[in-house]
Amino acid sequence: MCGGGGSSGPVGPTKAELDAAARQRAEAAAAQQEAAEEKAGVKREDIEEALSARVQRKGKRGGKGRRSLFSSSSGAAGYLQRFK
Repeated sequence: MCGGGGSSGPVGPTKAELDAAARQRAEAAAAQQEAAEEKAGVKREDIEEALSARVQRKGKRGGKGRRSLFSSSSGAAGYLQRFK
C-alpha cells in the first residue's frame, strides 16, 4: 500500500526564496525603467538634432517662404499675370 500521508518537508517556496524573488523583480523593474529613460533621452537628442538640421537646411533652400502671385522677385510678371 502507498501510505503517503506523512510530512516530507515544505511544499511551496520558503520566505527567503519569496524575498529574493521580490528583490530580483524590483531590480529588474528599476533596470528596465533606467533603460527606458536613457532611450527617451537619446531619442529627444536625435529629434532636437534633426530639427536644428532642418532649420539650417531650410535657410539654404531659399524658396519655401511666402510668395506673391502678383509679382515675381525678379520684377517680371507673377504667376497670375501670365493668364490675363
